[in-house]
Amino acid sequence: MSEPVTVDIAELLPHAAPMILLDRAMAGDDEHFVAAVTIRPDSPFCDGEQVGAWVGLEYMAQAIAAWAGWKAYRRSQRAKPGLLLGCRRYQSAWPAFPVGTELRVEVVVELEGENGLGSFRCHLEHAQETVASATVTVFQPADIEAFLGS
Repeated sequence: MSEPVTVDIAELLPHAAPMILLDRAMAGDDEHFVAAVTIRPDSPFCDGEQVGAWVGLEYMAQAIAAWAGWKAYRRSQRAKPGLLLGCRRYQSAWPAFPVGTELRVEVVVELEGENGLGSFRCHLEHAQETVASATVTVFQPADIEAFLGS
């Protein structure tokens, strides 16, 4: 059963402003995470009136990263970077998300490998209506710098 997440979303993500796109973490557990974002005129990728629906994939990816950060936080560890490998079947019922829209971003673990590979069923909701969905694949190596050859 998901528990409320009271930690600031910035503590759960290995991102820096202005690329923290989510506004808040709402609930999470070992298999599930919920976050939220409200589209504002100054939101990243907003043209003053809307954010293109293609940004929904990044909202999903950041919710996955926040889920991983939440798991780390509960173990008194820091959030680690990961990589978005791709997605399958991204579908959006809307061409864009208008200013003022609050989106609920929900991710559910489908696969979590010990090697850092993960697959998540994701969807964005507005007013209890699913407005976008996808299956997102990610990879979180144990040592990102060694993996990238840095």
